[in-house]
Amino acid sequence: MLIWKRPVSVESLTRRAANTAITHLGIEFLEVGDDFLTARLPVNRQTCQPMGLLHGGVSVVLAETLGSIGAAHCCPEGSSVVGLDINANHLRAVREGWVTGRAVPIHLGRTTQVWQIDLSDEAGKPCCASRLTMAVIPTLAGVPNRD
Repeated sequence: MLIWKRPVSVESLTRRAANTAITHLGIEFLEVGDDFLTARLPVNRQTCQPMGLLHGGVSVVLAETLGSIGAAHCCPEGSSVVGLDINANHLRAVREGWVTGRAVPIHLGRTTQVWQIDLSDEAGKPCCASRLTMAVIPTLAGVPNRD
């Protein structure tokens, strides 16, 4: 079932992410499906903590990026989304390679959305499970909607 209410593609997401934290961390959008988004993140000096492990906060940045972008493209015209809550369970340490995230909606309501974002390493082993709750609000007057 197609969930998108606004046009979305890997190319448009990549263009929009230029010169943001998304590109600074090396996040790459991979796929937009009928009801999911995927992106990947390199595990390198810029994304690791001093002990050489992927920084937990960087995992959360990937999760929030996917969930927020998904939510924004699922809300009707005249609406925007803002984050209410995010949590993350760090399941496995990652020292190198790439981490891939997949975001799927659990709930697409009139006033809230809940997204599940699962991150896995290159071997497909889960490394982080995150849940993001978004509020759907009227687009704020004077604040451009960057979609």
